[in-house]
Amino acid sequence: MTGTDVRKEAEDSGPSGYAAARLRLLNEETRSGPPRRAALAELTDDWLTGLFAAGAEGLRGASLVAVGGYGRGELSPRSDLDLLLLHDGSDTKAVAALADRLWYPVWDLGLDLDHSVRTPAEARKTAGEDLKVQLGLLDARHIAGDLGLTASLRTTVLADWRNQAPKRLPELQELCAERAERQGELQYLLEPDLKEARGGLRDATALRAVAASWLADAPREGLAEARRRLLDVRDALHLATGRATDRLALQEQDQVAAELGLLDADTLLRQVYEAARLVSYASDVTWREVGRVLRSRAVRPRLRAMLGGGGKPATERSPLAEGVVEQDGEVVLARAARPERDPVLPLRAAAAAAQAGLPLSLHAVRRLAATVRPLPTPWPAEAREQLVTLLGSGRPTIEVWEALEAEGLITRLLPDWERVRCRPQRNAVHLWTVDRHLIETAVRASEFTRRVSRPDLLLVAALLHDIGKGWPGDHSVAGEIIAKDVAARIGFDRHDVTVIATLVRHHLLLVETATRRDLEDPATVRSVAEAVGSQGTLELLHALTEADALATGPAAWSSWRGSLVADLVKRVSAVLAGDDPDDPEEAAPTAEQERLALEAVATGSPVLALRAQTEPSAGQEPSGEPEPLGVELLIAVPDQAGVLPAVAGVLAMHRLTVRTAELRSLHLPDGVDGSVLLLDWRVAAEYGSLPQAARLRSDLVRAMDGSLDIAGRLAERDAAYPRRRGVIAPAARVSVHPAASRLATVIEVRSQDAPGLLFRIGRALEDASVRVRSAHVSTLGANAVDAFYVTGPEGAPLPGDEAAAVARKLEETLRG
Repeated sequence: MTGTDVRKEAEDSGPSGYAAARLRLLNEETRSGPPRRAALAELTDDWLTGLFAAGAEGLRGASLVAVGGYGRGELSPRSDLDLLLLHDGSDTKAVAALADRLWYPVWDLGLDLDHSVRTPAEARKTAGEDLKVQLGLLDARHIAGDLGLTASLRTTVLADWRNQAPKRLPELQELCAERAERQGELQYLLEPDLKEARGGLRDATALRAVAASWLADAPREGLAEARRRLLDVRDALHLATGRATDRLALQEQDQVAAELGLLDADTLLRQVYEAARLVSYASDVTWREVGRVLRSRAVRPRLRAMLGGGGKPATERSPLAEGVVEQDGEVVLARAARPERDPVLPLRAAAAAAQAGLPLSLHAVRRLAATVRPLPTPWPAEAREQLVTLLGSGRPTIEVWEALEAEGLITRLLPDWERVRCRPQRNAVHLWTVDRHLIETAVRASEFTRRVSRPDLLLVAALLHDIGKGWPGDHSVAGEIIAKDVAARIGFDRHDVTVIATLVRHHLLLVETATRRDLEDPATVRSVAEAVGSQGTLELLHALTEADALATGPAAWSSWRGSLVADLVKRVSAVLAGDDPDDPEEAAPTAEQERLALEAVATGSPVLALRAQTEPSAGQEPSGEPEPLGVELLIAVPDQAGVLPAVAGVLAMHRLTVRTAELRSLHLPDGVDGSVLLLDWRVAAEYGSLPQAARLRSDLVRAMDGSLDIAGRLAERDAAYPRRRGVIAPAARVSVHPAASRLATVIEVRSQDAPGLLFRIGRALEDASVRVRSAHVSTLGANAVDAFYVTGPEGAPLPGDEAAAVARKLEETLRG
């Protein structure tokens, strides 16, 4: 059926015909994107024209006007209809009756309607008072009735907009900034709002309004395509969900990708991010130009007065670097610059801009992109130094880097960048796409350049540490190979290339070892020392670890993690300095530990003590306010079976999160009979305040004697809070690491974090008749990675086949 046939069916059959024709149009596989949106708008126009004609018989001086998205002809499947019934005020009763004839059929079909009835004077007055109304009227389009009335309003509104631009554009910019603060940046969100987030459809519309003011214009190249892509995704989202939604939720992304014929949800997100990045960059450039024009207009009258009404002042240009100057608050190329003869100029201009905290002008970046020659391989020393200067400039680096990337200069300098550009990270811990995370890490690393002897290696390693995420397999392994190639290409010598590659290969080593392994075990420290190889590399890796975690998000770093990593670094440094400690002797108990142990023996029941642990915040001077590391929970229990699951279960009941856990037998003074288990754990409240120690002890006594049904209590609590709909978590995985310790068998659990997880693990290990020497708990977002050092009943590591059987049984328990 042709478009003409569809429209004829809608006209002939009234509302039901329009609904059928609309449904048929939306189900046509041959039409999508702009053609379908235009056809839907045209179909709706014809239907509303028929309604208007039937209701306006004998009425003059009235017209029906589409505004906003409908005015632009951008009707998505579930878009609302923005309509203005315009009239000259001569027959308000007839106009009211006409409005009813128009609005009720729309509502009867279940379509969302944003409507108003106004005279031209009222419309103009409302637009002057409400910026959103004025923006909608800028896209006013005549549908039916008195064409002259509509044309007159359009002309008047547009003239008002241009006349009032110096006042209204700052209002619009503030509106955009407030919305960005609320909704976040579209180019980084895992569940973005395609319309409201920064870089979305609202911002694209704002750029049209700026252009209509004639005060400034947006960079047009690629902007229309970016807008079209976002609209196409919104269309597919409406069709997939059947709802008028702009939020691209995780559970709907695969279906939306399939609707658009894309490979998968990651491909979908990458296209969305690329479009949003272009809109965001165009917005930055445009608002900068608006500010420049408004400042020049404000200054011009005063200059004229100073110059006596004649002469034109020369624009001041301040040199920043060879071929680079500052002009009007931007970095531009000097008149004598010759990009075609100076391949280092892009990096020199970028470094100068970042060091000065100024943006690179659009004209300069485009001229560089169009004319500059490729750098030779390896890069000259100046190019490498300028890259390091750019990366070490702190927060201004980000805006300058984005300007280079918007014109394709980054991928020309670093071709491997293309694989990580706009690549999503499906992990709630990560705030950024892979490429932005790399730049954020370099920014964080710039704060630590005084801590290391080779800041250039730190900054380049920060830029490259996740470069392998664009390739299959372990990104650290793939990244090591890429980093070697990139470091050699940009001119580092063989030794420095090896150091950068080592940093990339092991950028997760310190934090994973510190939070998941027993630092008292000599095998743990020796393995890290062997991987790192030298004091200089260890120093760099320590700084890179912190920068990487800080750039990931708030859940990835804390003073607690920092203290664990610092402890590991200290131990590894001692080994690299020549110390080779024997197996450690068991530490003598503290006075408090001995007191608790003696009380446990005397009473025959558990005793405990809670003590807050604090340390200066990350990046904070020791004299600053301390940040809580959590609470140390010391428990002494007469040696018996079931201690780990009992304690873990009681803590879960009281909504306490376990950060680390250590269990060991305590030797009592001579003359004291009995054996005591000492548990030294770090815990923190999920929310609210900590429970009282007496309450914990009471519940622990009941858990140990079997009168407290922990499993039942946890199940009741889970049942009281229904699971929310969301992404299905991957199944738990349990693995054995036989080389991680000579004192015990290390069993590592990777699972979705959940209340009572440690209780379930402890009970399963207890059922397997193994003894837990220590536990190291690490939680990142929704993912738990817990390592357990276990032995057999006699205190020796488990044989290989027995360890594998325990791991297999534990995995079955967690998956069941």
